[in-house]
Amino acid sequence: MALASISLSLNSNLFSQHTALTAGYLDTTKDIATHVDEHKALPSAPIKRSASRTSDELVHHGDIRDDIRQRPALVVAKGGLTDHHLLAASDQNAGNLVTMSAGGNAGGLGRMLNDLFRSNRGITPLGYRRGRGSMQNWRHGRHETAKFDVEHAATAIAEPEKKAADAERKKRVLILMSDTGGGHRASAEAIKCTFEQEYGDKYEVTIIDLWKEHTPWPFNQMPKSYSFLVRHETLWKVAFYATKPKFVHQPQMAATSAFVAREVSKGLDKYKPDVIVSVHPLMQHIPLRVLRSRGLLHRIPFTTVVTDLTTCHPTWFHRLVTVCFCPTKDVAQRALKAGLQPPQIRVHGLPIRPAFAKPPAAPRDELRRVLGMDPDLPAALLIGGGEGMGPVEATARALAATLAPGAEGGGAKGQLVVICGRNKKLLAKLQAASWPVPVLLKGFVTNMPDVMAACDCIITKAGPGTIAESMIRGLPMVLNDFIAGQEAGNVPYVVENGTGLFEENPKEIARIVADWFGPKADQFKQMAANALRVARPDAVFRIVRDLDQLACRPHTLDNVTFAFT
Repeated sequence: MALASISLSLNSNLFSQHTALTAGYLDTTKDIATHVDEHKALPSAPIKRSASRTSDELVHHGDIRDDIRQRPALVVAKGGLTDHHLLAASDQNAGNLVTMSAGGNAGGLGRMLNDLFRSNRGITPLGYRRGRGSMQNWRHGRHETAKFDVEHAATAIAEPEKKAADAERKKRVLILMSDTGGGHRASAEAIKCTFEQEYGDKYEVTIIDLWKEHTPWPFNQMPKSYSFLVRHETLWKVAFYATKPKFVHQPQMAATSAFVAREVSKGLDKYKPDVIVSVHPLMQHIPLRVLRSRGLLHRIPFTTVVTDLTTCHPTWFHRLVTVCFCPTKDVAQRALKAGLQPPQIRVHGLPIRPAFAKPPAAPRDELRRVLGMDPDLPAALLIGGGEGMGPVEATARALAATLAPGAEGGGAKGQLVVICGRNKKLLAKLQAASWPVPVLLKGFVTNMPDVMAACDCIITKAGPGTIAESMIRGLPMVLNDFIAGQEAGNVPYVVENGTGLFEENPKEIARIVADWFGPKADQFKQMAANALRVARPDAVFRIVRDLDQLACRPHTLDNVTFAFT
């Protein structure tokens, strides 16, 4: 159980046949093993096992009742007794001394103890006459042994100040992700930023790469392995599709858990979360197994935020999650097919940085001036992803040649903004080239909401985050690439919603954009309107508000503080 620090191990051969108790006299005990300190200390520290004290030691410090009256506590006898004893001091505020043996029937005494510990004050137990120091036989002279819920007892004897202390402390949100592609971290950062924006310092939000930071080698190499696999499409297809069946990935996760569960458990201990959020398909099975094994599955809400728009991997879904947040109805249907129940599923959209939910900071022409663009020419935004992958250079050159002034004269038909991400080599190469149209070249940018607001359309690979952001800004899309598996379904999602087209050939992409800026302007405007219709700019706010409600459940405040001690 969660309160592993409270040990109630009792030897089964400690007690002999029950003998009658002499009224008015309390037999001395030979050994008292566990002495839980005064319950007023509980809110600020976990309950700990203290050193054993014999009855002779207690008597040496004064009458045993006086000692217990000064230190109200739950005291459990470990061994050395020939009889069972139950002591309650004669005044209302006295503590309780309970001695019990191991094994046996836990029915009557267990129920009595649970009732007894619901009170924060010492009370006289059933079968004991207050004020005379006498003891009656328990249940017709027969003592029953007990096993009781330690967590319930520890919580029940805590004073109301504990709840106040829990309410005042920052609630902890732990977001599990892995840097296998930029989308998972982007969603995690969006959730964290929204918590800070909506709730200030009420929450302490931590993002961890669970595999990299809390698993041993070779499991901590997963981000590097992913980068290698997606660059070799055949290998990635095998890895993605071969592990889709349950009879493959479930035993695989169970086997992996045998190697990493201990370290994952230590990671959860370190952060002591009130609610856990997974934004990665491989962050469900093992953490949930750890929580279940520790008896915490129903005490700490575990949620999944799916960051794929359609063709997501089945490992995203686990029946034991508290809530699964789905970006689209298609993903919700997949969750139902995987065995989740409707109350577990909520369709809010993909979590995008809260800055995208705000209107642009200025009109488009003003933003263009601020960014160093031509304020009058329509702009095409070309993105190579966070790593600057894809045919960025070839597409940029084809767009520039198509949008350049024609032989018949006149000015340029448009301008370019090229985002190279962290690919410094690509950025340097493009900066060294000459361009027939205005071109703004950037590396990794942090002001993407403003950059998108300054442009009219976007050319990008089919990453879910970029698609969702483009829809919020009303940008028609040309998708020029996708990762097999999880991104394959994003292409029909965009095309069927009338928000863009798919084309891999750089010259054809340039032709499409030139038509949008010229003879097919009406089609272009309709696509922009469709994008705004499908967009869900408030998705991250709705997700965070639901997480806030889960974190504020009463049981999390009462029990989670004990859960990882």
